[in-house]
Amino acid sequence: MIKSMTGYGKAVAEQEGKKLCIEIRTLNSKQLDVYTKICRFYKEKESLIRSVISKELERGKIDVAIYFENNEDVSDFTINKNLLLKYYEEIKSISAEANNKFPTDHFALAMRMPDVMLSGGEKLSDEEWDKFLISLNEALKQVNDFRLHEGGILGEDIKKRISLILNLLKEIEPFEKKRMDIIKERIQKNLKELIGVDKADKNRFEEELIYYLEKIDITEEKVRLKKHCDYFIGTMKQPDANGRKLGFISQEIGREINTIGSKANDADIQKLIVLIKDELEKIKEQLLNIL
Repeated sequence: MIKSMTGYGKAVAEQEGKKLCIEIRTLNSKQLDVYTKICRFYKEKESLIRSVISKELERGKIDVAIYFENNEDVSDFTINKNLLLKYYEEIKSISAEANNKFPTDHFALAMRMPDVMLSGGEKLSDEEWDKFLISLNEALKQVNDFRLHEGGILGEDIKKRISLILNLLKEIEPFEKKRMDIIKERIQKNLKELIGVDKADKNRFEEELIYYLEKIDITEEKVRLKKHCDYFIGTMKQPDANGRKLGFISQEIGREINTIGSKANDADIQKLIVLIKDELEKIKEQLLNIL
């Protein structure tokens, strides 16, 4: 089962007359990176929220925004009066001691000091938290559905490219036999020009020829390449997240392709290898976004 790391989900719910919004966006990343922007009302539950998200989304760059939308009550704050007055007196006193002759709004400065503005006195109830979790899980479900849909599109594209690789591999066969005949003829011609065919040890010649042809034989590499491709397709169908595993298999596919290319000793085969490598690179690019 292929899942993309790209996803989006949004859940909207009413919470005590307020319109709660949970938005989750995901992108590709080598590990799980969760970035949160949470309104004050749910800030105390941030660690739990992260835990729920981490269990559900496994991997990727996760951007989470939790806020109240289009509501006048979002600015529900109280002022710490005692602290405000203390700040005000301190600022005013320091300004006088420093002979500050420039007009200064001491009150405005005091209002900007830490912990003067506090969130509303109401606390998150268990019922509100339960409702929040329902909305969060709804947003996470949307993300997973999005990832599955995108993964399906990626999976179909990758399957087509694996099929192209196997088809191009079959096109090598006629050139492979032709290549062997050309090599035999070339060696015999060179031998004739150098010492003459009659003077050559025929048994030794056959042994050396067989040894050389075995060195450039690509039968084993073709068999392994096909097996790797079959294993790749089989792994795609597994229910677990398999992006990393597919990446490892693609590396093995690449090794066999490179070996065939190095042994090819034929321009027509080399052209096909270039096309095969191009398809493999496109697959690797797609794998970067697979969970």
